[in-house]
Amino acid sequence: MSGRAKAMSEPILSARGIVNRFGAQLVHDQLNLDILPGEIVGIAGGSGAGKSVLLKTLTGLHRPDAGDVVLNGKSVQSLGAAEKASLIGVLFQQGALFSSLSVAQNIMLPMREHTTLPANEREQLAAMKLALTGLPADDGIKFPGALSGGMVKRAAFARALALDPQILFLDEPTSDLDPIAASGIDSLIRQLNETLGVTVVIVTHDLTTLFTICGRIAVLVDRKLTVDTADELMKSTHPWIHEFFHGPRAEGAMEARRTSHGN
Repeated sequence: MSGRAKAMSEPILSARGIVNRFGAQLVHDQLNLDILPGEIVGIAGGSGAGKSVLLKTLTGLHRPDAGDVVLNGKSVQSLGAAEKASLIGVLFQQGALFSSLSVAQNIMLPMREHTTLPANEREQLAAMKLALTGLPADDGIKFPGALSGGMVKRAAFARALALDPQILFLDEPTSDLDPIAASGIDSLIRQLNETLGVTVVIVTHDLTTLFTICGRIAVLVDRKLTVDTADELMKSTHPWIHEFFHGPRAEGAMEARRTSHGN
């Protein structure tokens, strides 16, 4: 989708006035965020800033103290389980695959829960999702314990894509991976976004991911969101944002972006 087309389109997700508090602690203070169809948006912030709580709020797993999240024109809190599963795919930290199920069985689980597809069609779809994420069909019979970290993340991607969602939420998709495996996951995210048109929201502290594949970045700091492109955020005078985007790791991420863009 072109930038102009995106600008003219309605948000697929719109969060307004989000307030989250735990006891006396205010975590989010009147957050607003729009996600356009086909975007890749990163969510960044320091430890304890509430990134995971925000992700749970956006996906309807946590009800905010105030405000609302509208997904595809409906309040996310009003969506039934099947409708939510058809709209949202989630990749949890560490993959969160069920260790007692094979990879294929993990991928088929959402199909079993939310569709009436016969077993042979579920198996065919599971093989297709594996292929989409770069894993051979033979990996479907393996159990998560037999997979490398990068393969676990790819299998978790396949499960998140099981019901062809319109929007993917990824929680630290490159954490605990070596640089080569992490780069492969970034390439996979970009590929799925471009080929399937799926909208992607990524919670990550990985600056390479933020610089190379995210069109916009929502920085969670001081209980507020600052949303802009990486280039604009680098001009910020806010102490935390400036340090985050200008530290030693940021230099490596900028070099990775130049390489990925062929500059």
